[in-house]
Amino acid sequence: MSLPPESREEAIKRLTESASALEARTVREISHEAAGQAAASQAWRIIADLLGGVFVGLALGAGVDWFFQTNPWGLIGGVLLGFAVSIWMAWRTAQRVMAMAKASGEEPKSVPFDEDEED
Repeated sequence: MSLPPESREEAIKRLTESASALEARTVREISHEAAGQAAASQAWRIIADLLGGVFVGLALGAGVDWFFQTNPWGLIGGVLLGFAVSIWMAWRTAQRVMAMAKASGEEPKSVPFDEDEED
């Protein structure tokens, strides 16, 4: 048995409704807790970039000092170079986070100050 033919408008309306239902099922809402965890994760990533660059520079500087017997200049140069690289890496990570926030289309919500913490 064949179905009675439906008008073009009815078919488009039915298709739009099923597309809306499919989108509602597949779009995942991000809870405030998950968003907070993602922000904390990015903050820890920036801290790791800052500390990691300095420690790697320190190790490389110590290696240069040991190999070339240039105490303390290799160590000083390594720490300064590591610090500069770590600042650049942290800036790059922060730019990536801001680009993702702008792409999501939501304005970041400000956290109100808690008056009880001042006491």
